Amino acid sequence: MKGDNAVLLDMGPTETEDVTVTREPSTHSWKRTGALLAITMCFAAAAIFFTFHYKEHYHAAEADDLRHTLRQISVNVRAAIHLHGDYNEKLNKLEWKQGVDQYHAGGDLTLDHNEIVIPRSGLYFVYSQASFRVSCHLDQHLHDEDMDSAARKMVHVSHAVKLWSPSYGNTEEDKNYQTILHSVRTGCEKKASHNPKADDKWFGSVYMGAVFNLHRGDRLKAVMDKKFLPLLDDKPGNTFFGVFAL
Repeated sequence: MKGDNAVLLDMGPTETEDVTVTREPSTHSWKRTGALLAITMCFAAAAIFFTFHYKEHYHAAEADDLRHTLRQISVNVRAAIHLHGDYNEKLNKLEWKQGVDQYHAGGDLTLDHNEIVIPRSGLYFVYSQASFRVSCHLDQHLHDEDMDSAARKMVHVSHAVKLWSPSYGNTEEDKNYQTILHSVRTGCEKKASHNPKADDKWFGSVYMGAVFNLHRGDRLKAVMDKKFLPLLDDKPGNTFFGVFAL
């Protein structure tokens, strides 16, 4: 019979059998993730490098500015000299003293032969003060027969600062000084008196100061008429001479 010769074909698993399918993992997503991570790390490294470099450059520039400022301040502070005036009675001369009262010196400003020497060209403030104690009765030091009677009743005191510069062209032996500061004050009216203890004293100070453009090698001296020197008050803080750089 035909039914006996039939061949049964295996058509695969039935609905009740489990089927397990194994797939190879895909590498594309991992490659993409790795690339993004590498790019991110590169950007981060570049950002850190540039940030560090900028800060380093900024701080270096800031440090240079600070050093320059401190250098300028230190130079200006050191470039100063302040001298005390002292009357030498034996020589009848005004001498400028170092190491006395509020004396200080720096920045190569020096005292040489009673004159201040300028070490380098630039702007300088020059100042000086002379103080006097004047007797208001007739004083033999101030008596001048050539003056008229009205002028001899007054006491006039003066003070000056003079400048010599190599640019003037004169020799060391024949220096021609130019007056750059000068001041005169009129004191009390002199009164004739036979009493030397009469309490008719006049005390006054002559101060002056200004800015000048000075050059290397310039020399400054503060002077006064010799007839006023015996009247000079040379106590600390009363008579002084100084220069400082701007």
